[in-house]
Amino acid sequence: MTVEIEGVALHLAHPDELPIHWVGQEELMRQLLAAWMVVHEQDVPMNPRLLGKPGVGKTTLAYAAGKRMGRDVYILQATMDTRPEDLLVTPVLEGEGNLRYVASPLVTAMIRGGIAILDEGNRMSEKSWASLAPLLDNRRYVESIVAGIKIKANPQFRMVATMNDDASTFELPEYIHSRLQPQIFIDFPERDEEYHILRENLPFAEERILAYVTDFLQMAHAADERYTVRDGINVARFAIKLKSLATGKTQETEALETSIVEVLGEEALRYARRNRPTG
Repeated sequence: MTVEIEGVALHLAHPDELPIHWVGQEELMRQLLAAWMVVHEQDVPMNPRLLGKPGVGKTTLAYAAGKRMGRDVYILQATMDTRPEDLLVTPVLEGEGNLRYVASPLVTAMIRGGIAILDEGNRMSEKSWASLAPLLDNRRYVESIVAGIKIKANPQFRMVATMNDDASTFELPEYIHSRLQPQIFIDFPERDEEYHILRENLPFAEERILAYVTDFLQMAHAADERYTVRDGINVARFAIKLKSLATGKTQETEALETSIVEVLGEEALRYARRNRPTG
């Protein structure tokens, strides 16, 4: 799909379609949706920042919130190498010296009134963030130096940035920090919520394995380990595959403990040896 802005044809990105759902922690969903609300004609949506350890569900929450609003969702993965043109418009050389201008997922969301998720935004440099400054305040536009155009955001456009609290490469400049508000912190879920997240992602898993992995994660959380539900999903999935090659309770325990070691390392077994499946 292409659109024309100030005489320049832009090729748009496709929305992301992911089979994910947000389970539990409805207060976090409420806060994110509230930040995106517009309550007066002179009001503008906010640009929230989701903070938390890797694997606690920041991107899942953002994606599920966008889908709950009935919008297309576009995810842009930030890295240390992300340049301003990667965030906005990238020129691509076509045959015989012709340039094709390709809009990023973020700019596509701006144009089409979708939801943009800037994933792991604290990996980006200040130079890249600076290109988004006018988008993150009342101006709500970006300027592409490459294409020589100004792109205004659709009134329905919403944006959220996710940031890992242990993977920051660059400190956010203050003028960006003040534009990415509110800060919504996502912590480890309670036991029932964690169990249901595992069940949602592994509907084919046996009850005993899900309970075992849930208890393992809860003990690790209590010890302030950084193991997340994403780790638990990987542990359970690998254990199920290992167990499929054998039968019986003993093999199930061995499969779970082998999976924990292979996914998280030998030290993680301290939360597993007293947590053997029963029944």
